[in-house]
Amino acid sequence: MHPTLNIAIKAARKAGDIILRYHNQIDLLTIENKAANDFVSEVDKAAEDAIIDELKYAFPDHCILGEENGEILGNSRFQWIVDPLDGTTNYLHGFPQYCVSIALYEDKEATHAVVYDPFKEEMFTASKGQGAYLNEQRIRTTHTRGFENTLIGTGFPFKAPRHLDAYLDMFKAIHPQVAGIRRAGSAALDLAYLAAGRLDGFWEIELSIWDIAAGALLVKEAGGFIGDFSGRDKFLETGNVVAGNEKVFKEILKTIHPHLTSDLQY
Repeated sequence: MHPTLNIAIKAARKAGDIILRYHNQIDLLTIENKAANDFVSEVDKAAEDAIIDELKYAFPDHCILGEENGEILGNSRFQWIVDPLDGTTNYLHGFPQYCVSIALYEDKEATHAVVYDPFKEEMFTASKGQGAYLNEQRIRTTHTRGFENTLIGTGFPFKAPRHLDAYLDMFKAIHPQVAGIRRAGSAALDLAYLAAGRLDGFWEIELSIWDIAAGALLVKEAGGFIGDFSGRDKFLETGNVVAGNEKVFKEILKTIHPHLTSDLQY
């Protein structure tokens, strides 16, 4: 395992320890609203601080972009993208579907990724060109040849309600063609599940960069495809994401295309 990835794993475990320390004491936490339906607690902040401390100790000159602390400047060739607790709403309700997400981008290209579910003790990792792993076991996307009998992940556009009608039209177009659609509330973990073959495909509107950065490399290294709603690679900029094995990726793109409004057609 690459030494840089080992540092990211160590940082993720430290954050996970903080998250689990409070998961049965939610009523004692101070919870703030960053925006409508977008929550943050001192657990998010403490977990991110622990990650930053670990990364800065090992790589003092690297940039870091964190959901809670914003951008910490450094050598612009290297940028860590951190979500200390993806699925905060789940966490605050005792719904055990949340994770730590950490990715390193070198010259704007993903090189290492960690998605860690501390509750289930599942560590998803990837390094560019080295494959994707779950607890050190190699993982691959599924090999389904279309929508039939597939399980698709998604997320409601709760931070972008203006897209709800378009999203529901996409949902109604996909739903009758697949075995099921799941909305679990953590996009980073959804992408990790896709990489591990637990989901066949995924789509969501207007995610944040820290929701996608690590999961995208996991999907690619597991043999999958990920893109924006045009099928190109601008998903980190737009936040609009489609992912899956080759066939399902193409099927989702084809199915949602007629329902894209003008501000989603990129």
